[in-house]
Amino acid sequence: MGTIEPQHKTRTKLTEIAWSSAHNPQQVYHSLMHLYNVESLRGCFDQLDGKKAVGTDRVTKTQYGEKLQENLEDLIARMKRMAYRPAPVKEVLIPKEGKPGVTRPLGICNFEDKIVQKKTQEILESIYDPIFLPCSYGFRPGKSCHTAIKDLYDHLYNEKVETVIDVDLANFFGTIDHKILENMLRMKIKDPKFLRYINRMFKAGVLSHGELNISEEGVAQGSCCSPILANIFAHHVIDKWLEETVDPLMAGKIRSFRYADDLVICCQYSKDAIRIKNALNKRLAKYKLKLNEEKTRMVNFSRRRANDGIKQETFDFLGFTFYFGKSRSGRYTVKLKTNGKRFRAKLKRVNEWARKVRNKLALKEIWGIFCSKLRGHVQYYGVSFNTNRVSEFLHQAKRIMFKWLNRCSQRKSFNWKQFTLFVNKFPLPVVKVHHKLFGTI
Repeated sequence: MGTIEPQHKTRTKLTEIAWSSAHNPQQVYHSLMHLYNVESLRGCFDQLDGKKAVGTDRVTKTQYGEKLQENLEDLIARMKRMAYRPAPVKEVLIPKEGKPGVTRPLGICNFEDKIVQKKTQEILESIYDPIFLPCSYGFRPGKSCHTAIKDLYDHLYNEKVETVIDVDLANFFGTIDHKILENMLRMKIKDPKFLRYINRMFKAGVLSHGELNISEEGVAQGSCCSPILANIFAHHVIDKWLEETVDPLMAGKIRSFRYADDLVICCQYSKDAIRIKNALNKRLAKYKLKLNEEKTRMVNFSRRRANDGIKQETFDFLGFTFYFGKSRSGRYTVKLKTNGKRFRAKLKRVNEWARKVRNKLALKEIWGIFCSKLRGHVQYYGVSFNTNRVSEFLHQAKRIMFKWLNRCSQRKSFNWKQFTLFVNKFPLPVVKVHHKLFGTI
């Protein structure tokens, strides 16, 4: 591990691992620690965002980079003699989108730990991504939220579906059992030092309100490694089980779509959906996971029944509500729109942001940031069928900005006519379809 190798050589080795994993899913890996070297960790350093919050040691990317070569050589030396130990993760609570008053924990690691985790993530990805199933979309190279959304839309549009199981996993990231996950990793990874460092990462603990908590479960959201570790766990517990065990026993076709812990299962027949939901509860319990029973629903979602005049339900996936609406021919077809809770929550965030910055920045700077935020919204939610909803969001956000910009001083800064002239001079982003769900709109 101490030998310095050019970064491109380490990259080549990762590519070779990915190739071997793809061509031989039973392949095991006995030697991985040599992939940690000064040059490969320098590449991880370059990839990390220096603007992210700092961990418990308060060291920034800039500070770590001032003596980068020296720091990385020291880190490699400590890793070689098994003296490196990850520091506790600092926990911060952030608002959960679409759920006012509800927060979720975010883990912030020390910068040096982020470097090691980034390399660990790359190694685990090279081993596991080639064997993940097509139903898994979250945090994978070449896949995205919109890939999952389009594939789900295609399935609902082209295949016969009666029921969709809208699955809500209760605190998935926070209840992943370390020992069970370690046993899963041991099936393919036989390098004892690599596994010891994975264990040390698990046992580093979480610093919350000044208290150190060490648990036997949970992977910290915000860690570079948590997405790939969560995917490995879900691959064994959910994805493979549905494809290899459940699917052959069903009367009709089933297809699952999972992005991290956001999961829907499309069933050709309602009777299959009932069997799957009952079995899923037992399957999850075996691995110390559980369903959120209040939010997990079996949704009637049949286009045939909709066209027969039988009212169908809706479900949410990745911030969108899937529903049946009429096409130009008058027949019902699958459509989607921004989820209502997300819509309102994002407007509330615009309102809070505008209130905070109205007296702190110059008008043009405020407007530039505001337009940048709206561009992000348009780029994510700009999908087929949803342009009206995006336009409405921009309109309401604009009215919120008008309200707060008029409270910059005791006198009103704008009347509506003046504000309209300003907006015409510095226009809002154009509403457009960035993600087509089918060939032509």
